[in-house]
Amino acid sequence: MSPKKNKKVSNPVPPGGNRRLLLHSCCAPCAGGILESLLESGVEATLFFCNPNIHPHDEYRKRKEEQKTFADKRGVPFVEADPDPAPWFRIVAGLEDEPERGRRCTACFLMRLTTTAEYAAAHGFETFATTLGISRWKDLDQVNAAGQAAAGAYAETAFWPFNWRKGGGSQRMIEVSKREGFYHQPYCGCVFSLRDTNCWRLQKGDSIIERDLTIYGRWLGK
Repeated sequence: MSPKKNKKVSNPVPPGGNRRLLLHSCCAPCAGGILESLLESGVEATLFFCNPNIHPHDEYRKRKEEQKTFADKRGVPFVEADPDPAPWFRIVAGLEDEPERGRRCTACFLMRLTTTAEYAAAHGFETFATTLGISRWKDLDQVNAAGQAAAGAYAETAFWPFNWRKGGGSQRMIEVSKREGFYHQPYCGCVFSLRDTNCWRLQKGDSIIERDLTIYGRWLGK
């Protein structure tokens, strides 16, 4: 019996046949397969890197530069939003102890996707989407609800809640990540996910992820 061929995401074209898309990207591993599928479908995508939740700055820079390198390789425009973490910490104040997929994540998604919607509306993008939902660690309904809420404030643009996991999308994400040698991220991105990941690692007897969070002391109560 011949081996099964991996399925590809089938014709990911924005609603209405609009070929111009602003794609919010959380990282290269999540965006790689999605971006290639969009390009194969003739979609003119622009990557929008809006992730002030990624800490510390060295981690942010590593993820951003990897994403930009891949975008440049594919000839895709890359836009970086303001990386200042202060507004993000204000948004999640009081939610520090929320679990993954809890209210802190909702606030985080809404902030980042509202910024994306604002940019889309200001720059003539009728449609925007995000790579966040392809990760199995994320609640797809939670991500899409945030996208829809963000779009609600801007009549000029609409959110596209496409399920990138289906039709072989998850497998393609893995394949592209391996092929490109993308950085394997050991935690979601924010200081609280780093904290929780390290607690989980200690429970398993693994070593913790070492990151310098000194400059975040004023927000972490240290």
